[in-house]
Amino acid sequence: MPPNLSLVASSSVPVKALAAALALGLAAASLASAQSNGSSAAGFEVVGHVDPADGYSGDVWGHRGHAYLSSHRGRRDCPAQGVRVYSLARPSRPTLVSRFGDARSTPALRGTWTEKTIVRRVSTAGFDGDLAVSSVQACDPRSGSFQGFALYDVTRPARPRRLALVRTEPRGSHEIWLQANRGQAYVYTAIIASEARTSPDGRRPGKPDFRIFDVSRPERPREVGGWGAWRHLDRIPFRDPDDRLNGNFVHSVVTNAAGTRAFLSYWDLGTVILDIRDPRRPRYLGRTPMPAGVENAHSAWLAAGERVLVETHEDKGGAPTLYDISNPRTPRRLGELTLSNAVLEEGARGRLGTVSGLDIADSVHDPKVRGSIAFFSWYRQGLVAADISDPRAPRFLARFLPPEARDPEELFCPGEACTAFWGVSLLGDLVLASDMPGGLWVLRLRNA
Repeated sequence: MPPNLSLVASSSVPVKALAAALALGLAAASLASAQSNGSSAAGFEVVGHVDPADGYSGDVWGHRGHAYLSSHRGRRDCPAQGVRVYSLARPSRPTLVSRFGDARSTPALRGTWTEKTIVRRVSTAGFDGDLAVSSVQACDPRSGSFQGFALYDVTRPARPRRLALVRTEPRGSHEIWLQANRGQAYVYTAIIASEARTSPDGRRPGKPDFRIFDVSRPERPREVGGWGAWRHLDRIPFRDPDDRLNGNFVHSVVTNAAGTRAFLSYWDLGTVILDIRDPRRPRYLGRTPMPAGVENAHSAWLAAGERVLVETHEDKGGAPTLYDISNPRTPRRLGELTLSNAVLEEGARGRLGTVSGLDIADSVHDPKVRGSIAFFSWYRQGLVAADISDPRAPRFLARFLPPEARDPEELFCPGEACTAFWGVSLLGDLVLASDMPGGLWVLRLRNA
């Protein structure tokens, strides 16, 4: 979602929790829908569903039999509800076992919200277990509330233990990544428009948008490196200081499996590729060219042995673009996945509000890849699966549309019910997806 923005809305209505029986009854309908819209062999099967019924869902991450469902702020519901941890021992009945990152369990996080969490197995000299990192943003950045990121020991998911809170200025961590390799662990994070906001005079870059923290001893994190396009490429963040949706700033980041390259979704600048073998001195390699008419580079994922980059674009009709990055200095556009009119029309249920004038109703949001199958959270269009074995011609396989959920604060669809798929994660053969008003869905893709 675009940073630091508000949505068109009106008054609030009560939350409408989805009935489990209705959710599970969708399996056959979901499969039939997918088959009628471009695939005679593949479809999503609903395994389970849970609606937290306490505010909006944020991103979701699957790790060792558990789903970590973050939360997103609402118009009035801020602080948000932290990270809900669900056991998937019985995937048909996700069971809440704990919660962390909320103001009740961590009073220092009053006045904040936590939209993204990454969990990894970490083995270093200073920690051996499952480590979670969550982004923390202040409801009102002017309030003095904590902003940055939080680290938790979740080796026992039912008993998470806070290890550290790391403050970042001038804003909190918008999107975040955690990678552990070779006995070291690092957090990589995007601090939206930091170079511009901390500029001493508006003519020179301030603190970098992209920052690297050594969390090998997670109770004592250390900032070790950073990078910004203004300082290193002489790319001015904003041509128009009053238009903060058109500019060059880091929105999100992922790394390759070895933790040697970082892929920064740098909004108008495309996806920037850095060599981070020495985290103290990230080195620029190249960037993707932004397609004509595309507003931004929002998120990224790697495929095909890390030779292909999947880049998503959060704007009106935004779709994924695939690049050959075998030579990172000259990424080459391969293809784009578009949804057919029939698929789009079937998904055009409910009215999503605009985000600071940006129409995201039918926009893609986040990507994940398993083998040659890519999965996308696609706001109103639900969850989409595509065959990217030929990245020059990605092929739609299936789509899952849940029952529309009543908007708890009329933030996305004033006076209506709607769908707004925001996150997707892969756990074994399960596909986990988060619907902002509707909660956590546990699915399988059959016969792909």
